[in-house]
Amino acid sequence: MRKKISVALLSGGTSSERDISLKGGDYVFSALDKNKYNVVRYDPQTDIPRLFADASEIDVALVILHGANGEDGTVQGLLDLLHIPYQCSGPLGSAVAMNKLASKRLYEAVGIRVPAYMWVNRNSPVDITRYVERIGMPMVVKPASSGSSIGMSIVREENGLPKALENAFAFDETVLIEEYISGVEITGAVIGNNTLEALPIVEIVPQSHHEYFDFTAKYTAGETREICPARISEAFTKQARELACKAHQALFCKGCSRTDMILCQDRIYVLETNTIPGMTSASLLPLAAKTRGMTFGQLLDRLVELGLERRQADIEKGRDI
Repeated sequence: MRKKISVALLSGGTSSERDISLKGGDYVFSALDKNKYNVVRYDPQTDIPRLFADASEIDVALVILHGANGEDGTVQGLLDLLHIPYQCSGPLGSAVAMNKLASKRLYEAVGIRVPAYMWVNRNSPVDITRYVERIGMPMVVKPASSGSSIGMSIVREENGLPKALENAFAFDETVLIEEYISGVEITGAVIGNNTLEALPIVEIVPQSHHEYFDFTAKYTAGETREICPARISEAFTKQARELACKAHQALFCKGCSRTDMILCQDRIYVLETNTIPGMTSASLLPLAAKTRGMTFGQLLDRLVELGLERRQADIEKGRDI
C-alpha cells in the first residue's frame, strides 16, 4: 500500500485576518483526500514548538495564513529552516508581495501599469494639500502591508483624509495614498513554480452599497457577485492573464498567486498580488480553478504537488532537505 503523504496544514496565526485563515483551514482540511494524505493541523499562535518537534515527519506544508507573521515570509523562512517544503512563495516573494510599496516598485520595473501613488511614514509631517495636488480626488488610502482591505478607505473630500490616514496607520508604519481608478474589478490566479498556468479571469461585482471590495464584501455571502469567466473581451482576458503571470514573476512568486486588477476603459491597472489566496468556500482562486475544470480537491492535490516539486528541485541542487 502506498504511504500517505504527511501534510502540515497551517492556519490561524496572530494577524487581524486570523478568523479568515481558520475558516480557510477548515475548508481545506475537509477537502483533502484522507486516503492520500495524513493531515495534521498547526496554529502558529500556539503550535510552533510542536511543528519543530514534528518537522522530520512532515513531507509538505499547506500554508493557509494571511497577514503579518503568515503571509509576509516569516513562516516561510521558518519552514525553510525546518526543511519543510510548501505550496506558496518563499520569504522573498512573500515579503515583497505583502508590502504594497515594494511590489509597486517591482511592477513598474517590468513595465506593469499601476495607479499613481505616493507613500507617507507615520512620523512624516502631514501635508494634505500636497497629497491632493499630486494624487487628486478621489483617492485610496491604505496600509502598505495589510490584506483583505483592512484599514483601507476611499477619500472623496479633502477633509476626510486625516481620518483615513489615522485608520491606515493603525495597521502599519507606512501608508499608501493612491489614485482611485474606477472600472471593472478583475482578478487573475496563477499556479505553478517555473511553468505557469493562468486560470480564468474572475470579475468582482460588490453590491451597490459597498464603495469597493471591502472586508465585508469579500467574506459575507451574497454581498458580492463573482463572475467567472469575467465579462470582458477576449483581448482583455488575454492581457489580464498575461499580467497575472508577469506580476507573479516580477515578485518572485512560487506555487500560486492571485493578482487584483482594474480594467478602466482600454487600460488594465495592477493593484496587488496575493501570495496565499483565500481558500474558503467564497474564495476566488477555487472559483477560477472550478471554471478551469478542477474540483477543490484537485486544486489542493496540485498545490501539494507544487510543494513537493520544490523539495525535489532542492534535492537535485544538492541541498540537504
